[in-house]
This record gives sequence, C-alpha cells and structure tokens, in this order.
Amino acid sequence: MNKIIAAIDGLKPSTSTATYAIELARQNKAHLVGVFLDDFTYTSYKIYDLVTAEGGVIGSAKRKFDHKDLKTRMQAAATFEANCQKAGISYTIHHDKGYALQDLVRESIFADLLLIDARETLEHYPQKTPTDFIKDLLSKAHCPILIVPHVHKPIQKLVFLYDGEAACVHALKQFHYVISGMALYKMKVVFVNWTGIGNHIPDDHLLKEWMKKHHEMTEYIVLPGDPEKEMMNFLHHQTETSLLILGAYHRSRLSRWFKPSVADKLMSDLRLPLFIAP
Repeated sequence: MNKIIAAIDGLKPSTSTATYAIELARQNKAHLVGVFLDDFTYTSYKIYDLVTAEGGVIGSAKRKFDHKDLKTRMQAAATFEANCQKAGISYTIHHDKGYALQDLVRESIFADLLLIDARETLEHYPQKTPTDFIKDLLSKAHCPILIVPHVHKPIQKLVFLYDGEAACVHALKQFHYVISGMALYKMKVVFVNWTGIGNHIPDDHLLKEWMKKHHEMTEYIVLPGDPEKEMMNFLHHQTETSLLILGAYHRSRLSRWFKPSVADKLMSDLRLPLFIAP
C-alpha cells in the first residue's frame, strides 16, 4: 500500500487538494495522510491588528485571534476526516507546527506521493503561480509531487511530455509505480522535434516496448517546431480533465521542460494537475 500525503493550509484549506487526494487514495488503495501545516509563525491576523493607538500590543486580542485560528484549523481537519470516512479510505492526520516548508520536506522523505494546491503560499497575501512556497518545495522534496489546480476536475486522461531524456522516463516510471490505478486511462505521448529532421520519437522502440507492458492505450504525437511554443500551443487545447507528466525537477541532467521559464508557464498558464518526479 502506497502512502499519499496531502499538504493543507488549515487556515485556508484547499478543497481541491483534499478531493484529488481522496480520489487517488481510493482509486489506488493507498493510505492518505492529511498534513496540516500549522506553522507557528503563520496566523490569520497581522501584527497591526494587535497594536493600540499608543503603540502597545493588546494581549487579550492576540489570545482571541489565536483561539479563532485554532478553531479554524481544527474544523478544517475535521472536514477532511469526515470526507475520508465517507470515502471509506485508510487515513491519518498530522498537525505539523514547525516551519511549514521544513516540516513538509521531512514528511516527503517518508511518502510515495505529495499533493498540493498550485496556489499554496502559507502567507497572508496571494502570489503569482507558481508561488515561492511551491518553487522551494519542488527543489527540496524527496518524493513525486502532484501539483493540483485550485478548482477540482476529475482526471480522465493523461499527457506525457517527452523530450528523449532519461529524466522524462524516470518521471513516467515513478507515475506508474505510484498511481497504478490509471493504467487503463488514455495517454498521449507528446514529443516536439525541434531539428526539423524526420518525425520519429527518440528511442521510440524502447519507449513503446515499455509502454506496452504498463499502458496499452497510448497515442504518440510528434510536433515540429520550437519545443516551448509548440508544447504550450498543444497543451492549451487539452481539456481540464487531463493530467500532465513531466521530467524530473532536480536531477543532474534536467529535462528541457524544467527550464524555469517553461516550468513556470506550465504551472501559471494551465489549470491541469502536474505530476513531477524528484
């Protein structure tokens, strides 16, 4: 049984993260851990909410706000637990009270998959996607990450962005090992031929041989032109029920899909779940 962790901000809980995580846990017979990031430095209030006109800090106001935050976080966990019970899945709940990023990276060491909302900030203010928190997590996590859109859409098909590099195939293998319940979903393998010579996929005989053993319903697509431009054009025509599989994020030889400019565009321009291997 695989272990999936869902990273959730208890003050601003993402229903999308919880819904995707519960669906995957049920589909793959996995154990789900709701990791509630109750960072002690992060509150719903700001310091000036506590300051008096004379510049002092009102202790009673702080206690009131802290009690309200605690109730909000406990209610978020209770809602998550109720949904897990309704789905009939195996689950546990962790309340991590240290620094959010450090705690989540440590949790990822002992997980098979981590889910998180693309908009997660663990701050008061919204940021452009991908947020600083997501970027830091991608560079430090020890398990595959599924970055999910803020609005949930059921996953119905898969798109594998292939560039001929080993990092891409590593990500594909990680996906199948962790999310085996999607083996019967239709998949598109997309390669952009930037050389303009021929229309073959690199190592296509080896790739197809592997795919036949793991994913039979596969369509292979070769696009000519500039990889970044053509891939983004292609993906903009995919429905929001597609899931994208990308190359590894911080291996020694990066996939071209993880040049910062491309990765940022994929996460900011598209509202699709994005599977990324470490």
